[in-house]
Amino acid sequence: MFRCWLSVLLLGVSLAGPLHAVAATIKVAGSTTVLPIVAEAAKLYRVIHPDLSLTVSGGGSGVGVANIERGIIDIGMASRPLSDSEVRRLNTTTDVIPVARDAVAVAVSKVVYESGVQGLSLPQIAAIYRGEIRNWRELGGPDAPILVIDKEASRGTRHVFASVVLGNARARAPGATIITGSNNEEQAVISRSDQAIGMLSNAWLNDRVRAVAVGDGEHAILPTAENIASGRYAIKRDLNILVPKNSSDDVRGFVDFLRSEQGRMIVQAVGFHPVR
Repeated sequence: MFRCWLSVLLLGVSLAGPLHAVAATIKVAGSTTVLPIVAEAAKLYRVIHPDLSLTVSGGGSGVGVANIERGIIDIGMASRPLSDSEVRRLNTTTDVIPVARDAVAVAVSKVVYESGVQGLSLPQIAAIYRGEIRNWRELGGPDAPILVIDKEASRGTRHVFASVVLGNARARAPGATIITGSNNEEQAVISRSDQAIGMLSNAWLNDRVRAVAVGDGEHAILPTAENIASGRYAIKRDLNILVPKNSSDDVRGFVDFLRSEQGRMIVQAVGFHPVR
């Protein structure tokens, strides 16, 4: 329901109205997974504070972290944990604040799902991404090559997926034939294919892009809200904002709004699990 404004905000369009004098500007950038939460919050916060300009853009978690380090944005968005080196560089200057909990779904095309592939073990998923399993019939699905979709290395979704599935956040995926960027981009590729598998934030699933259960046999777990909240689903993460400790009152005010009850309602409305 929020995708109409999402496509605009991905371009970094300011939310400031043309009829008000702007007193301050807040720039936010980073993870396209976190973006719908922050963008919708900014849209509502702008109504309360019409003299405040809020600009929200994507680019990936790596962009959010790097731009916070460079001091060129006010809030970064990251859908992965910080690396050890990032923690060392940012620990004394930046607060890492979780605003939501999410699952990285192992997503397949509708045809694949309805043909019988409704659950995969972690070793099977790893074998697909390593190029060791190349046809869906090996997994009880249709006799068709597997279209394996990877993400850009800077994307938080890939970082979390590769850490759990491949054992290393930077592990190569030689079985992949397509590399995508945002969740929107990958969702579109999977939905247009009858053979695809990819990694997607749980909020981007739909009728044509289905999540398989992850695990062994009857113990395989779907990325439902309950399983995300309980931690039972294996490929999970916090969605974070990065806020400099010396931030202005305007920035802190918006952060407080994100963490308020209204902010938690926004988190739930866009498809994520609120963090209290």
